This record gives sequence, C-alpha cells and structure tokens, in this order.
Amino acid sequence: MEKLKHDWMSIPVLGSRHGADVDMFIVYVHYLMAFLFVIWFAYFCYALWRFSAKRSPKADAVGVRSHLSTWLELAVAAIEVVLLVGFAIPLWAKQVDQFPKDSDATVIRVVAEQFSWNSRYTGPDGKFGKQDMLLASSENPLGYDSEDPASKDDVTPPLKDLRAPFVEVDADGDGKPDLHPDGSKKHKPVVIHLTSKDVIHSFKVNTLRVCQDAIPGMSIPIHFEPIREGRYLITCAQLCGNGHASMNGWFTVESADSFAAWQEMNKPVVGAPAGASFE
Repeated sequence: MEKLKHDWMSIPVLGSRHGADVDMFIVYVHYLMAFLFVIWFAYFCYALWRFSAKRSPKADAVGVRSHLSTWLELAVAAIEVVLLVGFAIPLWAKQVDQFPKDSDATVIRVVAEQFSWNSRYTGPDGKFGKQDMLLASSENPLGYDSEDPASKDDVTPPLKDLRAPFVEVDADGDGKPDLHPDGSKKHKPVVIHLTSKDVIHSFKVNTLRVCQDAIPGMSIPIHFEPIREGRYLITCAQLCGNGHASMNGWFTVESADSFAAWQEMNKPVVGAPAGASFE
C-alpha cells in the first residue's frame, strides 16, 4: 500500500501498512473540522447581520425561538460518534486482534531512559535472556542476566540505533511472496516490546505511524508491517525532562543482508558483560 494522495495536508511519507488507515482517519477528521469551520463562520456572519443594532435596535428578551442550533449540535455529535465507533475503534481493534506471532516477526525489546533508546534483539536461538532491572548498571543498562544461556547470543546495538529487515513473506514456500486481500505483498512484521527505566516516555515514528507511551514497570507490545526501506526519525512524544529535545534516534528498515551484517557487527563479545553495546 503506497502513500495516500493527500499532499495538501503534508502527511509524511507512509512507511507501514496500517498507516493507510491512520491517514484516512486523519483526513476524515480534517474534513469534519473544515465543515465545522465553514458552518460556524457562516453563522457568525449571519449573527452579525441579523442582530446588528440597525436591524434590532431593541433587545429581544426572549432570544432564539428555533431549535435549529440544537439539531446542528446533535448532528455534529452524531458525526463524531460515527468517526469514533465506525473508524477509530475498529482501527484500534484490528491492531490489537491481528497481533503477529513473535516467531513470525522481527522482535525488538526497547527500553527508554533519559534521554536515549536502548534496544535488544534475540540471537540465533530466537530467545531473549532473562532480565531483571535490579541487575542494571552502566555496563549492563538493560539488566540482563549474564548467567542465563539464552542471553549469550542476544544482540545489543548502539543507543538510538534500531533496525528491522525488509523481507517479503512466503509462508507457503511456493517461491512467490504472499499477498494481502488487496493484492499488496506481505512483509515480515515488526514487534516491539516497549518499557521505560525511569519516567514516562513516548516512542514515536511518524513515517511508520507509530506512537506509544513507554511506562516504567510495564512492557507494552506494539507492531507494524513495513512497506518500504528507509531511515526514519524516532522522537519522544512525552515531555520527559530537561533533555527531552535530545531524546531522538533512528529506525532503519533495510534489506535482509544489510540487517544481518549490522547484527553481525553488533554481536556480543565472548566474556563481555551482558547488555553492553559494541560499535
């Protein structure tokens, strides 16, 4: 699914499949706001004319006798209910109900902290090592248990550097990419388990149409399916302290070969503390 043609709204380039629904919902909301602007501006002009001193030299103690304004307010409320019940809730439900399996996705653990983004990937065994924030230190910022065998091959990239492979899905093994009902190719989804070490942060990537709070003590999963390669800016959408403006990073969607080479470059060094980053 490609970028929707709403250039007049300067919507960022679309980088995820679900983002098309998000963009359409944003457009509908703007249509509603434009409609309300025209209607209320017209009413404002009418009120200036209708109740001017020239037309109404004497005040009317009774005021408006028509119920038109009430019906207009009910109509606006009805439209807002349609947007919420007919579009927003189904969009949210689809994201929750159609959550991909970790075994079929690129899984990333992201830990926010003032003022950076830590990330962690499973190694060849496909399992994350045990994690306990009581073990966190300057050398082990994510609190991984170095004694757990599953953590030995986990990959911890440099701060603020998150990546995912852009891979076509061929679940039936026929040598052709699987297709969505609309005919577009399926790509390997990304699952992010998001949390925070200190205060509430918010993981936001405009191009991917992703924005989710990172809350201490909670691991919140989010997912998306990338539809193009690119390097996208990560920002924090929640004021988190004096260094909030510097809490950024990059999420790169790249070819499978480039992703594998990047992971190889950041693979753990034998004998190094669990959770350490390597350039």
